[in-house]
Amino acid sequence: LVEDLLIYQLLKPLIKEEHECVCEGSTCATGNRCMGQQCFSSLTVSAGLLLYQKGCFKIYEQSTMTCKTPPSRDQIVECCHGHLCNLNSTVQLPVKADEVSNYSVTTLAIVIVAPIIVLIVLSAIAILVFRRIHNNQMERLTSRDAEYGTIDGLIASNVGESTLADLLDHSCTSGSGSGLPFLVQRTVARQITLNECVGKGRYGEVWRGQWQGESVAVKIFSSRDEKSWFRETEIYNTVLLRHENILGFIASDMTSRNSSTQLWLITHFHEMGSLYDYLQLSTLDASSCLRMALSIASGLAHLHVEIFGTQGKPAIAHRDLKSKNILVKKNGQCCIADLGLAVMHFQDTNELDVGNNPKVGTKRYMAPEVLDDSIQMDCFESYKRVDIWALGLVLWEIARRTVSNGIVEDYKPPFHDVVPSDPSFEDMKKVVCVDQQRPNIPNRWFSDPTLTSMAKLMKECWYQNPSARLTALRIKKTLTKIDNSLDKIKTDI
Repeated sequence: LVEDLLIYQLLKPLIKEEHECVCEGSTCATGNRCMGQQCFSSLTVSAGLLLYQKGCFKIYEQSTMTCKTPPSRDQIVECCHGHLCNLNSTVQLPVKADEVSNYSVTTLAIVIVAPIIVLIVLSAIAILVFRRIHNNQMERLTSRDAEYGTIDGLIASNVGESTLADLLDHSCTSGSGSGLPFLVQRTVARQITLNECVGKGRYGEVWRGQWQGESVAVKIFSSRDEKSWFRETEIYNTVLLRHENILGFIASDMTSRNSSTQLWLITHFHEMGSLYDYLQLSTLDASSCLRMALSIASGLAHLHVEIFGTQGKPAIAHRDLKSKNILVKKNGQCCIADLGLAVMHFQDTNELDVGNNPKVGTKRYMAPEVLDDSIQMDCFESYKRVDIWALGLVLWEIARRTVSNGIVEDYKPPFHDVVPSDPSFEDMKKVVCVDQQRPNIPNRWFSDPTLTSMAKLMKECWYQNPSARLTALRIKKTLTKIDNSLDKIKTDI
């Protein structure tokens, strides 16, 4: 008995306790449970299939040897001790490092290539869209040629050695518009060489061009301002606007350059630039001030009046009068430009032609009735009164740069002291409509008879009630009277 107990004590460490394990797979002949010293879960790849098994090791040495086998790409065994310890165990084959690397490279390639493909597709779509737009515009150009009898085969002929002045003189007797006949317009446009860009803005660009040795101005409209180009072209080609204080129109054309459509408006070139630019660099004396003011008023009066007869014209309101839309000529006079927002009125039919341009005028120069939306849009007189308000502001800009007693103010735009550089609609509405402010009149003006008369005149352009404002013709006559008085003073001296 003593010997048996001694043997038991020596073998006791080798005898392991058995546990109940979950049994799944081909080795489970007696059900889904088995008893053994260790439980296991395994996953084996066989013939491309995944074989999951669970069970138990009855022999401890077998379990020790199997459980210590490291996992491979084809098999993995996980062992555990305890009652049903393999019930919820899951096993997965290890992922090889090169497979992870391949996966990462593939993902990276997709991330890089996919946006490039999308960009190429979008670029192709954009090119197709732009080509379609370009083709449509060229079709419109072709249809316009057909409408006016222009034949491509005849373009660039019948011009010979004629100068621009000769062509313009001849055009007065052919057609009802201000420019050249359409055939000659297209000819001139296609013979112009662009030399230098002299101005840029939201509308597009202005270039100094050369045509047979003579300088011309070429205004190239941006595509978004096509309606302004069309409106200005329409007015110049249907209305006789030949006047020394209206910018001289030569031709307009829709051309294709560098696979893009360009809208050209060709006019006389005035190297002094706009009144806005001129006033920033130059000061005026009383005589120059009146010459500029009178020429602008004369140009506006010519626009506003309707002339009857074969060489007549409808009444026209500018709607965007400002110093940037007025050009300075070599003789010191000015001429009004940019008729892209103009409206026409025909008295015999009482027709009001406002065009098809949704663009509005410059906010800084807007009259109170435009800002508070009380303007009568169906009444032509309302548009003329809006022009008079803006004319008063332009006269103020000119007067500020007129020297009296050796004193002159720096150039500033109207309302510079009460609104920001790019005022909003609400900014101008508060200043002009709510507060009813007007541009400041410097005290020095009242010591100069010319500037005193100018101040009185511009105040009569700024009445809150539009119907109380002066007409363009009355302003022209008043300025003529002031100018004559100045000449008389000089003669007496």
